[in-house]
Amino acid sequence: MAPFLIARQTENDTIRDAFTPTEDQKIILIIIAGYTGAILLLWNMPIVKIILAPFKLLTVGLHEFSHAFVGCLTCARIESIEIDPDEGGATRMQGGNAMCTLPAGYLGSSAIGAILVMCGFNILASKIASIFLGTCLLLTLWWAKNWLTRGIGIAFIGVMLLLWYIAHGVGLKYFVLFMGVMSCLYCLWDILDDLVFRKAYESDASKFAELYGLSSRAWGVIWFLISVLFFAAGIIVGLVAFKEDRETQERQAEGFGW
Repeated sequence: MAPFLIARQTENDTIRDAFTPTEDQKIILIIIAGYTGAILLLWNMPIVKIILAPFKLLTVGLHEFSHAFVGCLTCARIESIEIDPDEGGATRMQGGNAMCTLPAGYLGSSAIGAILVMCGFNILASKIASIFLGTCLLLTLWWAKNWLTRGIGIAFIGVMLLLWYIAHGVGLKYFVLFMGVMSCLYCLWDILDDLVFRKAYESDASKFAELYGLSSRAWGVIWFLISVLFFAAGIIVGLVAFKEDRETQERQAEGFGW
């Protein structure tokens, strides 16, 4: 076979190997599917849905944090972040660039979710992701103005600290993966809820449409598709980047942190 064809075949094999899941990654993909199914099943089930309530509130916090963080990047003054028991939230700020801050809630929380999903393929990456998530929660605490927002932040920081020490962070890996899936799905559901089922009279998309044209449904569709791409990208990058088996992951994670 000619050298060019050999090189091309080797390149094709490398690409195929990169996207072919290992046995450990197959388990992660099954877990992602299981998380997705369980979340969708429990979402609106009477009584049982209370199991998801704390995680829903955390994802609301990430949504509001994303508004605030992008607001800071566009020179806004953040006045407060609040989460309410009905799984709503509000970020109050002065100034900033509305073109960036309005879509930041949906797209920012879905991007955070995608990062967590990606890191959920690897224990060491999950530890790093938990530091990232903890930092987001600490900043949310800084801006929080009610006890529910503070309580959610403190509770989940405590959970991550506890899981950090269990079996070199294996439990943390599955927690990070779950929160990634939860954040991505919550963002997608929130867009549908606000813009398709029309449970909200006013949404980030409706405000965006008033300022920049098109309809709120059009912007909702655009943001929905971007969020789906984020979720898919998190899975794909995780598959390509983290090929280590569990034993290797545990050795890597054992020397990281306290």
